[in-house]
Amino acid sequence: MIGAHTADHADVVIIGAGTAGLSAAHRLIGAGVDVSVLEAAPQVGGRMATQDMDGFRLDHLGPLLSSAYPGLSGTPGLEGLVLRHFAPGVLVHSGGRQYRAGDVRSARGALRAVRSRSSAPRAPLGGAIEQARLGAWLARLATAPESRILARPDRTALDALAARGLPPRTAAGFLHPLLSALLGDPGLSTSSRIAELTLRDYARGRLCVPAGGSATLPELLAAALPPGTVRTGVHVTAADITSVRTKEHGELGCRSLLLATGAGAAAELLPGLRMPAFHPVTVVHHTADEAPVTGGRLLLDADRSGPVAHTAVMSEVDPSRAPRGRTLITSTVLGPPPRNLDEEVRAHLARLYGTSTDGWELLAARHDPEAVPAMPPPHDPRRPVRLLTGLYVCGDHRDISTVQGALRSGRRAASAILTDLGVRVRQDDGTRLPTAA
Repeated sequence: MIGAHTADHADVVIIGAGTAGLSAAHRLIGAGVDVSVLEAAPQVGGRMATQDMDGFRLDHLGPLLSSAYPGLSGTPGLEGLVLRHFAPGVLVHSGGRQYRAGDVRSARGALRAVRSRSSAPRAPLGGAIEQARLGAWLARLATAPESRILARPDRTALDALAARGLPPRTAAGFLHPLLSALLGDPGLSTSSRIAELTLRDYARGRLCVPAGGSATLPELLAAALPPGTVRTGVHVTAADITSVRTKEHGELGCRSLLLATGAGAAAELLPGLRMPAFHPVTVVHHTADEAPVTGGRLLLDADRSGPVAHTAVMSEVDPSRAPRGRTLITSTVLGPPPRNLDEEVRAHLARLYGTSTDGWELLAARHDPEAVPAMPPPHDPRRPVRLLTGLYVCGDHRDISTVQGALRSGRRAASAILTDLGVRVRQDDGTRLPTAA
């Protein structure tokens, strides 16, 4: 240990017990540095929070993950993380029907990737040849090195789709709604480089969610830290390199300060810190007596005919999120929510699932205006985490706006702190750029 941990001093104080801050704490403590993590909320996790209501586990934000990212299993503290996988591919609603698309384990599989339930000879997403081209393109993308993708000209993801040589209806009917779901960006104003990394992970792995809810991930990280490291319910009122002032416990001294909060809270503590734009997200949870049939797949709306961008029978993907015998349907609205949220969402879900939703019960709806930091081009996925020696900042807003980006940002910040403290540690794979899910 560099210094002794006391109630009023730590070598490094981390403000924020979200994924980034907890990831940084693991790396610092593993190197022998004394750390105190302060969190204003009564629980860890930040935006990766999950509400327990009458046996239902309801995510506040519920990001989609990819099994292709090794950091989910290779990060200290996440050894026990269980991922629940969606069935391969997705369901796309277009022209009043559902079509299976995007099962790209091989280019040959693309020939059967889009099949209408009514056995229509030609789906609006494109015929067999067009789907084969899509499968071959995704297969090539799955093997592309990160360096090649990052070296390409950066433009918006929407512009890049038009320049990839894919049939317009394939791009508009499948790739656009899929990327919107993965990036939280309905207009696809995101950097094309980040979008391609996102699609690469989709082609390499499976869409998945943490068993028991998104909060499971930060809870595992926190539980693996030494007792007393994380202190919840602590509101920081002011901070600088050598001290942090709190509402509940007065002043806490430190040698280095790491801000691991959301971008808005970080800017409040450090006036002048650049605030990104955000993509707002609303997550709506319903229960129904009878589950719609999806085969455990994510359902996208290619026609964008209502407020719901994507939806899933989440209790089918992860049974632990609903009481036995009950159904949980989780739907995501991207952008500003409609005024009559439940009414419009319920009407849209009736069309998407092809069933009446009159008897569905609204369990919860959660709107976050700062859910996803925007990543417009040109986007730097390695934004500096060191503001000056002794003062650092991390979070998905400094990296890639995903869980993976938050994990990597925390590791980058911890590495910078260790360097400045003169602590020599073995370099790990945390310096490698992760891909988005």
